[in-house]
Amino acid sequence: MQKKIPLLTKIVYGSGDFGYSMTNSIIAAYFLLFLTDVVGMSPAVAGIAILIGRTWDYINDPLIGNISDRTKSRWGRRRPFLLFGAIPFAVTFAMLWYKPAFTNQTTLAVYFALAYILYDAAQTFVFMPYFALTPDLTDDYDERTSLTSYRMVYNIIGGLVAFTLPLMFVKSFSPDNSSRVFSMGILFGILSAIPLFFIFLKTREKNVTVKYEKPDIFNSLKLALKNRPFVLGAVVYLATWTSMNVVQTVLLYYVKYVLGRESMSDILMGLIFITAIFALPLWNWVSKKLDKRKAYALGISFWAIAQLLLMSLNAGSSTIWVMALCVIAGIGVSAAHVLPWAMIPDAIEYGELNTGERHEGVFYSLVTLMAKVASSIAIPLTAFVLELTDYVPNSATQPQTALNGIRFLMGPVPAILLIVGIVFALRYPLERKEFTAIVEKLNKKRASENDLQ
Repeated sequence: MQKKIPLLTKIVYGSGDFGYSMTNSIIAAYFLLFLTDVVGMSPAVAGIAILIGRTWDYINDPLIGNISDRTKSRWGRRRPFLLFGAIPFAVTFAMLWYKPAFTNQTTLAVYFALAYILYDAAQTFVFMPYFALTPDLTDDYDERTSLTSYRMVYNIIGGLVAFTLPLMFVKSFSPDNSSRVFSMGILFGILSAIPLFFIFLKTREKNVTVKYEKPDIFNSLKLALKNRPFVLGAVVYLATWTSMNVVQTVLLYYVKYVLGRESMSDILMGLIFITAIFALPLWNWVSKKLDKRKAYALGISFWAIAQLLLMSLNAGSSTIWVMALCVIAGIGVSAAHVLPWAMIPDAIEYGELNTGERHEGVFYSLVTLMAKVASSIAIPLTAFVLELTDYVPNSATQPQTALNGIRFLMGPVPAILLIVGIVFALRYPLERKEFTAIVEKLNKKRASENDLQ
């Protein structure tokens, strides 16, 4: 397996994360707002519909991962999924933003739960194999961080686009703009699918011949749960991205009602994501100087502090201070994008050394499942807190209880989750020295097996 990846391959491969991030961020930022303020669903009913839709992924993700691991084709194990799944992914994303003619709350909940199930299935079909390509492209400790950094540049750009352009396109999330919302869904669904075709054409999977003693999903799941670095990395990822999803979901509510600066929404969000893009090389450098877990702890600390400070702001707070906190948060958000993802591939070789088997598909399906679990926690949690605190859709002002609920979701909730992530990251056992030793042992083992054949 090659150590260094050509620059063009990194650029093309990384582009896939643009669509993944953009669609997920659009859903996190606007979907609950769309259901409550455009479709007319109560926050609680909307939260239940989203929760039901997300629950399907608890089964869907491991199944697709197992199928991907066992797939054999002239294009490899992963790339066929990108080719054949791109169009269904775009179509199902667009359907999430269609406002039905009926108004019954139960019927609406059923429709959007089913729409979410179809979208999540299509998303898993393309992006789980896409993520599983990372360990197939290189087995170098630092090169994987570099490859992940390229992905995360696109990921953050996708987030930046998601938090700015849809607002400009839709103008406002109100019933009168339902057709513009649907057009937005069609447009961004298409933009998200296009890079998948280029990745299919440009990337090539590396052949690593490994024996599978029990070719079934249950054995793969069992091996994943016995892999300590993977379990710790998955917990870090879950804590980080649950926090990310909570912040993304509540951010527009926070800017509009707590800060009273709805007109600055795109500027403040732009500050966070632009800072995150420029900070990516910083965390790549810090990771090389220290290691991934220590770099994560340092970066996430920035973010946790920023979230706690944001809770104290109100409509009278200085705009300069608000923007400064957005920059600090962006530095931490940058670390959150690159470092958890950079930890996961190293667990593949750890597992292979100890079991003689590679299960990239199932491992990455569990990681994408963590992302879905994070969303299934964050969006319904936000919906239920808004319901309990008497949030009034489309109201110019909100009761103090609703404002306190939004502050609670913006400050303590993500900060606590980030601290959990730091605790588990510091227990992650694979530093550069340990991982390099694992790869050397595997290379000797593979060479010995090839000599015997």
